[in-house]
Amino acid sequence: MTARERQLRQAIVDQCRWMNAIGLNQGTSGNISVRFGNEMLITPSGIPYETMTPEMIAAMPLDRSDGSFRGPKKPSSEWRIHLDILRSRPEVNAVVHTHSTYATALAIARVGIPACHYMVAAFGGGDIRCSEYARFGTQELADAALAALEGRNGCLLANHGMITVGPTIEKAMWLAVELETLAKQYWLSRQIGGPVLLTDKEIQEALEAFATYGQLTASDELVTARGRRSAASRRKSFPAQKSRKAARA
Repeated sequence: MTARERQLRQAIVDQCRWMNAIGLNQGTSGNISVRFGNEMLITPSGIPYETMTPEMIAAMPLDRSDGSFRGPKKPSSEWRIHLDILRSRPEVNAVVHTHSTYATALAIARVGIPACHYMVAAFGGGDIRCSEYARFGTQELADAALAALEGRNGCLLANHGMITVGPTIEKAMWLAVELETLAKQYWLSRQIGGPVLLTDKEIQEALEAFATYGQLTASDELVTARGRRSAASRRKSFPAQKSRKAARA
């Protein structure tokens, strides 16, 4: 095992333990993967994070779809989602899936997150979609996730949880924290009459601002660019939402 592979394996273990420690995930639910050359490193199935070691992380070839892997533990049951994302999105190097409380609550209601806050633009467009429903561990769920992630860096999985992607494991986890925060803020705003949504122009301005925000890398820019190209895509509407124009009427 190379030093780089061991570093990535340890990063997966560390991030898994951290997301449980901060309440972003519970038990052995959720999973994380990273790209490593022509392989995917992914959390093993059903192993408590506190006992997980770097050696338990499964390695799967990116050019095969038969579930083959190397390592002592079989990969997460959601390996199809991770594999398909990494194969179809070359700018993505890490995938995070969690069952966080508020994001999952919205997913149970099959409600996406509209442009209620400028941080929605961090996910690449004017909304965070909720996928179609499919059973966990199936190719149908992987297909549904890919569709909901089109032009986006995160989505909700109907009656399931959420997924975020990024150029690094740290960026993907940052987005997971932001998605859960947005889900909570959106849910709370619906209790007091519903949010006033940002306009397409305001979201576009936020997208452009995010392109130069912080210590942006070339990989970050590739991910952000996908979102800018999809900024004008449709947004889901829900009864509790109000447009800015309606709120001013």
